[in-house]
Amino acid sequence: MLTVRSLALPEVREIVPQKFGDERGWFAEVYQMRRFAEAGISCEWVQDNQSYSASAYTLRGLHYQEPPFAQDKLVRVLRGKILDVAVDIRRGSPRFGKWVALELSATAFNQIFVPAGFAHGFLTLEPETEVLYKVSAPYSAAHDRSIRWDDPEIGVAWGLADLEPALSTKDRAAPLLRDVEPGFEFKAGDK
Repeated sequence: MLTVRSLALPEVREIVPQKFGDERGWFAEVYQMRRFAEAGISCEWVQDNQSYSASAYTLRGLHYQEPPFAQDKLVRVLRGKILDVAVDIRRGSPRFGKWVALELSATAFNQIFVPAGFAHGFLTLEPETEVLYKVSAPYSAAHDRSIRWDDPEIGVAWGLADLEPALSTKDRAAPLLRDVEPGFEFKAGDK
């Protein structure tokens, strides 16, 4: 059993698998193809990625891959806590450049589904955080793209106050959304 709810950008969804426990601990199906399809999420997952961040306030993103290697993502936290962010980068979308955030944690046992056409990133909120995510297309360096995490036109509220996040060289040099052509178009009938 899954609890699935759409977020402020309705294509992005929170998923909470049911845990079955006893005195030994618990068991859960965190992904089951038929149940996800019944919830409207039909993806062929081809790769699992795992990241580890030693310190809190490590920021990874905003990342996406251009078609034909665009990726749907299913993200969960194995240890720690993150603020997970998705940004609509589909040209012509009524929500183009809008973002949604969801706190994911090992304790909350929740996941986020981020479809292709959305840039994705996260900020660790605790040290020693591990994130696992499924993707629907393999990594392609030739199609790998980034958008600045602090693009003022997007205005993600990361909750950093005066803190400076730990960033990769790639993320520090990422362009603004207005300076990229993401390769995604909003189509009639999309949500």
